[in-house]
Amino acid sequence: MKHFFNRRETIVTEALDGLLLTSSPARLARLDTFPDIKVILRADWDKSRVAIISGGGAGHEPSHAGFVGKGMLTAAVSGEIFASPSVDAVLTAIRAVTGPKGVLLIVKNYTGDRLNFGLAAEKARAEGFDVEMVIVADDIAIPGIIQPRGVAGTLFVHKIAGYHAEAGAGLKTVAGLATAAAGSIVSLGMSLSTCSVPGQTHEDRLGANEGELGLGIHGEPGVERISLQPIADLVATMTDRLAAKLDGAADHALLINNLGAVPPLEMGVIANAVLSSPIANRVRLIIGPAPMMTALNMNGFSLSLIRLDANREAALRATVEPHAWPPVTERHEIAVLPAPARSLAQSEAAPASDDKDNRRLLTALCEHLISLEEELNRLDGRVGDGDTGSTVATGARSILSRMDTLPLKDPAATMASIGEILSTSMGGSSGVLLSIFFTAASKAMAEKKDIAAALLAGLNRMTFYGGAGIGDRTMVDALAPALAALSSGGVAAAAGAATAGAQSTAAMRQAKAGRASYVGERDLEGVPDPGAVAVAGVFEVVAALV
Repeated sequence: MKHFFNRRETIVTEALDGLLLTSSPARLARLDTFPDIKVILRADWDKSRVAIISGGGAGHEPSHAGFVGKGMLTAAVSGEIFASPSVDAVLTAIRAVTGPKGVLLIVKNYTGDRLNFGLAAEKARAEGFDVEMVIVADDIAIPGIIQPRGVAGTLFVHKIAGYHAEAGAGLKTVAGLATAAAGSIVSLGMSLSTCSVPGQTHEDRLGANEGELGLGIHGEPGVERISLQPIADLVATMTDRLAAKLDGAADHALLINNLGAVPPLEMGVIANAVLSSPIANRVRLIIGPAPMMTALNMNGFSLSLIRLDANREAALRATVEPHAWPPVTERHEIAVLPAPARSLAQSEAAPASDDKDNRRLLTALCEHLISLEEELNRLDGRVGDGDTGSTVATGARSILSRMDTLPLKDPAATMASIGEILSTSMGGSSGVLLSIFFTAASKAMAEKKDIAAALLAGLNRMTFYGGAGIGDRTMVDALAPALAALSSGGVAAAAGAATAGAQSTAAMRQAKAGRASYVGERDLEGVPDPGAVAVAGVFEVVAALV
């Protein structure tokens, strides 16, 4: 798997410097012990309050350095990728930020972190520092395990401890609240692929139709492999197991964490699935969805819940300086507002009417376009963004679903209705262009009952607004010659001209419009424009039926 980096040996220090360079001036700093000891700390820290230190291996960004700032961590200690920082590194951080009120170390329950942070704490105590440590073990993936892992629920502890430290609470109070919070958190992760470490060979242990449930944040295998299912079913499995660990009927805060590589679109679907599941009734506050404790580029997510009380709710709601902590949202229903009423002109649509020949033709055209969905997507995947087939099929399905509402006895009114349907349901530039085409053709047809002339009028308006012409490698390369042939030679000639026009786009090595205009010559050569192929298919169906 490919990665953006210079050398594996410098990737962590360069990433931390990137964070510092893109943070507000005078907000964050690093100690001059780079690169051996990597400590990021608050530049404004005056040691007047309890210090909060966390850390661990790199690869979990924005954790941990991304949460350094007023209201959360005082300092973060980073090791190399997935490697605990050294005892010296942790001890250096303690010395750098600890004042008379002491320091709290927040540690995830991994052996390396416990030992290195623990020995550093003992050495610091021997030097006279007041040190407490809380260990977070929120992962419920492995039933009956004595020492569960610390995963994304650790962020709740960062936030709660940081809030009370910022408010001036003493070390015993901050440590007690953090420890109690850590004991009230449950987390569970799910992924569709393992992560890839820069500079190392990547082998994904999962099959094409498998996911992993209960995996850790260092790429370690999940507790079980499960077959790929709709997200609602995957979420149901996760939330059932989480719900079984929740304490009573109390309200909870939910943290939806992106493990690194899930697109925002899919994270939205995941959030909807979780908040539509029965566990949502026990959720009052929501954090995310966002990447907060990642596992490099793992294609997965985790869910964490913490039982709320007044102190925890106040802490989680409080604003903080680090941008990596997203604002907390109170669970609510979706607001639905009435759409504006249609104008009088829009509402005066022609009444529905039936014509068996027009119905048969229009049905055949739509069904044929739907059948082309996969092939058009395949072609568009080579020269565009891979959605032409789905876009066209969506428009065709919308027309089919509203067939009984169309004024089929009136071709001009039918074209107007099709234009209206495509403008609202098809989407993308293709939907708008075809809506313009049919709307303009309808107007011309109402003025003069000449279908060929009307369609040419629609083409004229479509090319005016769209800007594409013959030779630009778009649907116009098939549509324009087809309509010209229709005027002079009939439907069969139009079908032949459309097919020839579509085939000609395969030899065009430069597109001047649409997504394909961003694609190089090598990728375009030999691939016909999918929009032109769709147009050719339409005329072939018409020629076969008329």
